[in-house]
Amino acid sequence: MTSNSFRTPRAANLMLPVLLALAACGGPNPGAQADKKSEAPAPVVVETSTVALRPIEASYNATATLEAPNEAQVVAKTSGVLLQLLVEEGDRVTAGQVLARLESERQKLDVQRAEAMLRKLEAERERSRELFERKLIAADVYEKIRYDVDTQKAAWDMARLELSYTSIVAPISGVIASRSAKVGNLIQLNSPLFRIVDAQQLEAVLNVPERELATMRAGVPVTLVADAVPGKVFQGEVARVSPVVDAGSGTFRVVAAFDAQDALKPGMFARLSVRYDVRNDVLTIPRTALLDQDGEPAVYAVRDNVATRVPIRIGFMSGELVEVLDGIGQGEQVVTAGKIALRDGAAVDVIGGAAPQAAPAVAGEITEN
Repeated sequence: MTSNSFRTPRAANLMLPVLLALAACGGPNPGAQADKKSEAPAPVVVETSTVALRPIEASYNATATLEAPNEAQVVAKTSGVLLQLLVEEGDRVTAGQVLARLESERQKLDVQRAEAMLRKLEAERERSRELFERKLIAADVYEKIRYDVDTQKAAWDMARLELSYTSIVAPISGVIASRSAKVGNLIQLNSPLFRIVDAQQLEAVLNVPERELATMRAGVPVTLVADAVPGKVFQGEVARVSPVVDAGSGTFRVVAAFDAQDALKPGMFARLSVRYDVRNDVLTIPRTALLDQDGEPAVYAVRDNVATRVPIRIGFMSGELVEVLDGIGQGEQVVTAGKIALRDGAAVDVIGGAAPQAAPAVAGEITEN
């Protein structure tokens, strides 16, 4: 008995530090677990933007190479040696201005011969007319002489025309883009001599998808920017719209016209924006606020510090802006950042956000439901 009573207190003394260690290591604590279950989830930090009335535009964007609609290839209308060059590349010329001269001695002689023959026949006609009036010659003889005069008059005109061809003239006004001959060259008929480009008016040809056929019409404003002219925006308009859709490509031609203003040049690469509709004072939200789940556009609206998922109907999309046709009202706040962590009905902590800016829409982005 003495031995058992000695061992029991000793065992108790050894177990006490173990129990204390378990408690310190975070052993089961029913009271603490209950407190954790009663704590509410922390609000999700988000940024918002205000649904507001802003102008928005619909546009079609594309790229094209500038072309000169008025361009002429000057060719020789007669043969001969090139004796004189009066213009060079880069010179501005006007329609009818002499650009070069070919040798013309042969043509001058042809004119003189044709004129001499014409004068002779005209004199014979006058004598025949007097004899015909006196009934001394038959009518058919008189008519033959009159016919010979008319024929020779045409030959004389032809010789003079051939002589005029020795002076090479500009068919249009513009700038000499290239010269293809040198002084002393023997120029053959139809040989190219100059290329003249009227660079005052330029055109850009767009091949637009057929879905945009209803939006394109003559007179619609077009803006143009070119890498070669940084920092400058050129204004133009749609000049022509083809009514026919190419069956192979599914596109139709739209031609935009621009005033070159001595800055744009034919052959430049340009980016164009055809603004075919502008709406003022429409409800807009930032594009970053859109939720596109299951093909249904929606936003998270912040109401009483709670995020509520709201389906919306959208119209134009222009740059950072989206037109709202239905589903949300002016002045409401929509979440623009932090949407990934949100769920419908989640509490939010709003820290602000920047207002979006309007910009031309990207091609193919315009939608209206």
